[in-house]
Amino acid sequence: MFDERVWLEWLVKVRVIVLTFLLGIELAITQFTPTPLPMRAFVSSIVLWYTISVFYILLLPFWRENRVQAAVQVLTDLALATLLIQVTGGAESSLNFLYPLIIIVACILLPRAWAYLTAAFAFLLYGSMLELNYFGMIPSYTASHPEWKSLQAIIFINLFAYLMVAYLAGQLATKLRQVGVQLEDTSGALKDLRALHENIIQSISGGIVTTGLDGHITLVNEAGEKLLEHSESELVGKPIGDLFIDPLPYVSTERTHGEVRKIAANGFRKTFRVIVSTLRVADRGVLGQVYSFDDLTEIRRLEREVRMQDRLAAVGRLAAAIAHEIRNPLTSIAGSVRMLEAISSLTDEQRTLVEIVTRESERLNNIITDFLAYSRGKQYKFERVDLVPLLEDTLTLLENRLVNEERGIPVQRRFSTDNAFVLADGDKIKQVFWNFCENAVRAMPKGGTLTVSVEAIGDDWQVNFADTGPGMTPQQSEKIFEPFQSQFEGGTGLGLAIVYQIVQAHEGKVWVRSKPGQGTTFVLRLRRSHEHALAPPRAALNAAAAAGGRAHA
Repeated sequence: MFDERVWLEWLVKVRVIVLTFLLGIELAITQFTPTPLPMRAFVSSIVLWYTISVFYILLLPFWRENRVQAAVQVLTDLALATLLIQVTGGAESSLNFLYPLIIIVACILLPRAWAYLTAAFAFLLYGSMLELNYFGMIPSYTASHPEWKSLQAIIFINLFAYLMVAYLAGQLATKLRQVGVQLEDTSGALKDLRALHENIIQSISGGIVTTGLDGHITLVNEAGEKLLEHSESELVGKPIGDLFIDPLPYVSTERTHGEVRKIAANGFRKTFRVIVSTLRVADRGVLGQVYSFDDLTEIRRLEREVRMQDRLAAVGRLAAAIAHEIRNPLTSIAGSVRMLEAISSLTDEQRTLVEIVTRESERLNNIITDFLAYSRGKQYKFERVDLVPLLEDTLTLLENRLVNEERGIPVQRRFSTDNAFVLADGDKIKQVFWNFCENAVRAMPKGGTLTVSVEAIGDDWQVNFADTGPGMTPQQSEKIFEPFQSQFEGGTGLGLAIVYQIVQAHEGKVWVRSKPGQGTTFVLRLRRSHEHALAPPRAALNAAAAAGGRAHA
């Protein structure tokens, strides 16, 4: 498992660096100090070693036998080092350190036996060179000639030194191999563990966000990216508190939870349940916090719808119980007032009071009429209808009315399609459209613009009625479809409640988007109809059955 290839590549590069360093040092010495060094022989030896080193560099990518190549290079280095020591003075040469370096390299690249074998070769080459110099069999470049005993002492001292270097370098190389292998194993295990933890975090369906002690985000999983509608690169380093409208729950030592809201990219508010716990690491203490998120937007919307339906049902039962009891005496009161109004002897003040009673009686009668319309079970006639002609009819009537009343409210049409077929009761859908238009006109008493659009959203048709009025607060928007929530003078507050009933019977969706000062948009969604889809919605059948039961009762 020890990577000999890496060390071999390191050797061929370091060899060139060492040769360059030696050449530079010797040239600098000869420039400033008189020396018997034969420059031509020295430079020739360096050039020869350079040439062989370059050859090994070029051969490295093609020769895959790493151990054989390492042995050849070590033996070559021993021979060339001996040649270089010879031309730089033999026993007096300052380059004797090359032998220990080569022994150390052999310990790293080759098995441990090669360390002692390299030391033996270095001893033989060095000793042979000194003895040949002593007996004059090769040219000697030393300034002095040591005696035979001194020469033998030098040779055997170097032998001892080479063996000690081989032993120590062998021990260190063995430890280096073991540490390298252990480090590789530990690194691999750490990578596997990290990959496992990342896979677990990324596989969690809820959003996970971690922060440091300063509250800045350090990690976000894929579910968190989808919930927060930002990528991890956009979130990392940002304060987590800046992402939400509400303050996050604070955790000191225990796990806490709460709910926070966030403005989504489309302008809607999203509600999240957040659980906060401390990020604690053994021996290091608390390093930050861990936030887990769940999207509760749809659950909270359904809860609001259930509460609204409960309120609507309660109002409906109340209306059915008292509407008839109120209408009969109200009719008598209204008839009696009309008879009093015909008396000619009434003073102006009395006539004004009679007119007030008449007007308020008519207003009360309208409220009761809406009560009855709201409480009675509605009969729906479902068929495949096109929303575009229904809208055109409604908007045409509205434009004529606005012209007659001289209201400066232009109507803009933004239809992305020529046909928008749904399975619905056309008259009831027209009633929905007219209520939306009526509310938009009332919201713009000083003029404005009404924009009506139709677009396809998935399997639904979406119809938008957008005005440029003063808008509504979040509290008003939340209760807009509840009874008696009219924001306009003279309104009964039942129009949008009836709209909600009709839309629920069509198994559609209706909601409002509004901000103070930015106008209001009523949104209606109905399921797209195909040629074979001719069955009425189940909600309408249930409503009809309930109405039949009440009528029978």
